Amino acid sequence: MSGEHMDIDKHVRTYVLVFAGLMVLTLVTVAISYLELPLGPAVALALFVAIVKGSLVACFFMHLIDERKLVYWVLGFTVFFFFCCLLGPWLSEINEIGPDLLN
Repeated sequence: MSGEHMDIDKHVRTYVLVFAGLMVLTLVTVAISYLELPLGPAVALALFVAIVKGSLVACFFMHLIDERKLVYWVLGFTVFFFFCCLLGPWLSEINEIGPDLLN
């Protein structure tokens, strides 16, 4: 029984630390909004913090940190296709702005 109790305490401690990390990163996100950075760097920095927070949630609360390689491959493909979906509108915007930059 004592061993099971120590194992549960270890998991609870991990969850509390991850929760504390998420709260700190939430404060960082709010602080970024007060920095008055240009739009591009502000969005990039906020997305980086969001990716870190999402990774913490996925790894610890969804228990993906202990999963097999197949789950990581699926997750990698999901991230790849997500960025491909973002790339389409971005390229479309560049094509619209591009001719104006040459004139």
